[in-house]
Amino acid sequence: MSVEILDGETIRSFVEDEQAFNISVESRFASLDTDNNGRLSYIEMMKELLSLRVIETHFGVDNIGLSHEELVQVYGSLFSRFDHNGDGTVDLEEFRAEMKEMMLAVANGLGFLPVQMLVEEGSFLKRAIERERAMKLTA
Repeated sequence: MSVEILDGETIRSFVEDEQAFNISVESRFASLDTDNNGRLSYIEMMKELLSLRVIETHFGVDNIGLSHEELVQVYGSLFSRFDHNGDGTVDLEEFRAEMKEMMLAVANGLGFLPVQMLVEEGSFLKRAIERERAMKLTA
């Protein structure tokens, strides 16, 4: 993890760079597809779903006050967001579409003012920051 400064435009620009974004999506998808069948099961998606930290309460501490049933419901709902056709698995195009939507939602939420945040290594946000840095070095 590292502390980084980013804004909505950093993320938006990354998503709009189809080559950079698609490479990141395909790499992440391949790392999650442990059985290499081109589809992500719920179990395979759990690593990604947990990384979204939707129940985080404060600085990496998850809300452990939820019951098992509530946790199952939360993560089942998240999986359903990715599984657009409802077949119980997530293919690359479903994964790409949902990641794009989620990244753009984060960009819209951040707006145009820079914010400082803790970013996981290898995450889409970290890749967006690295892309922006590389572009500044070549400009």
